[in-house]
Amino acid sequence: MDSNKPDPMSQFAPTERTQVQRLPKRGVYNREEVYRILDEGLVCHVGFIAQGKPVVIPTGYGRRGDTLYVHGSAASRMLRTLGKGEDVCVTVTILDGLVLARSAFHHSMNYRSVVIFGKATILEDASAKLEALDILTEHIAPGRWKDVRHPTEKELQATTVLAIPLKEVSAKVRTGPPLDDEEDYTLPIWAGVLPLQQTPSAPIPDDRLPREIKVPEYVQKYSRQNR
Repeated sequence: MDSNKPDPMSQFAPTERTQVQRLPKRGVYNREEVYRILDEGLVCHVGFIAQGKPVVIPTGYGRRGDTLYVHGSAASRMLRTLGKGEDVCVTVTILDGLVLARSAFHHSMNYRSVVIFGKATILEDASAKLEALDILTEHIAPGRWKDVRHPTEKELQATTVLAIPLKEVSAKVRTGPPLDDEEDYTLPIWAGVLPLQQTPSAPIPDDRLPREIKVPEYVQKYSRQNR
């Protein structure tokens, strides 16, 4: 089996932190479904405590197997703090639609979200860091790593990569139409779902790009769906 594709029957064991309490039927613990959300998403929000105060930072990420990777400047406060073994909470959310109910109270959103708790470790080995940067790049644009100039030794030294084990994880998913109070279904008000999707537009070449360099196929046919 592909190491990046989990056993479809594998489940995350809910913990006190990952058990979905509010609307528990929306909780998802199936590893395959959770990883499908992570692989489609692009931005995660990393929460941690720095100098006694809560901080949440948005950043890119990548996944391979049961590990999530984030990276950034070696001077990053987030990476320096988490590299010391502090607790971290990472969230990823994909918005699928606006749920417009007949009442203001029952308006909602269709979404898929993942919450990860754990502790991060710094990748010290240069080859491990390079492999993680490959994973991060391919998560953004599959096929890109083989085209780009790879990091120099100096660039690797200036970059910190963190590995976060995917052990304490759960997802929460909402789908379907609005759920109005029964007496509100007779109101003459439009209700339903406005689907939302992240769709790429035409690529815009860099001003300094020679005209003979064509747009690669993985950019022309870019999609986050069905990954």
